Amino acid sequence: MKRLISVLCSVVAAVSVMSQNVGDEGPTLTPNRIGLVYEDAISENVAGRVNIHRVNYQVEGIGVVANVYTPAGYDPKKSYAAVVVAHPNGGSKDQVAGLYAQRLSEAGFVTIAFDARYQGESGGEPRRTDKPANRIGDIMGAIDFIQQYPGVDKDRIGAFGICGGGGYTFATAQVDKRIKAVGTLSLFNTGDVRRNGYMRTQMNTVKERQREASLARQKEAAGAEPEMAGFMNWTPEEARQIKVDLYRDGYFYYGVTHKSPNAPGTYLKSSLMDMMAWDATDHADLVDQPLLIIAGEKADSRYMSEEAFAKASGTADKELFIVPGATHIRTYFVPEYVEQIAAKIQQFFTLKL
Repeated sequence: MKRLISVLCSVVAAVSVMSQNVGDEGPTLTPNRIGLVYEDAISENVAGRVNIHRVNYQVEGIGVVANVYTPAGYDPKKSYAAVVVAHPNGGSKDQVAGLYAQRLSEAGFVTIAFDARYQGESGGEPRRTDKPANRIGDIMGAIDFIQQYPGVDKDRIGAFGICGGGGYTFATAQVDKRIKAVGTLSLFNTGDVRRNGYMRTQMNTVKERQREASLARQKEAAGAEPEMAGFMNWTPEEARQIKVDLYRDGYFYYGVTHKSPNAPGTYLKSSLMDMMAWDATDHADLVDQPLLIIAGEKADSRYMSEEAFAKASGTADKELFIVPGATHIRTYFVPEYVEQIAAKIQQFFTLKL
């Protein structure tokens, strides 16, 4: 179990396994024509409704692929607040990030959901590199782009991150004050988990795992094929026996019900060198913007949201919103939870932007 608990928040996807019998995990979704994999996703642009626009731009010389959502009746001559949405570790713009970007756009915001560099449809080699500095740079790069989008008011930009994207968004808000309001959902502190293990179960093996990551980089530098981590080749029956809700539910979300070719759920093992030496809350006191942190009541990852909230001493305008009955992954797709979360973030960003 300790080995399992070291994996990334979304890296429980057994992408080679498909099952028609997924119990109560939900229906299997097939990517629509636009490639989106979430409930009620836009399938085509219709005049007078929320529309989606595929865009390309560069961050530090690397190409990024993103989706911009514009609200119903969008007029580039008007003024709109915008929200940048960051996807989970191992995820993509086409899953939960796209879902909440679309729901925010339904409330009148211009939103952008992007694939992190080295992942998804965005560029960058070697593939599946996952480093905190890159992910923070991705969020800043999305702000660079969206602040110039027709109709966007550069002084009314918010940021919303899910899971690992929530931890990176929380960290970005500490330094990028173009972010006027910040929200997170099921925040996952990648650095803490990589270093100490999920729920702090691997604190006695930090040095050993650092040496393994260093050796992986050594092999890469010598020309070996990059070593990947996080791929869990379980069967659905095995996954249902896992007691850690993040990994049990994540298996089905990423590997079965919301499977996307842009989110294989693996990461470069050498990236652990950077991740283990980082923490999303190191400078939490620098968050001085309005802050909304959302977590599931029954999520075993809830402790990370609560710690980030407590450490954000630089803002008095903050709220910890607990979703009754929800686990970590189920905040991504279960209708009763999605409706509560969507209403909350729509209200939050409307008031704060």
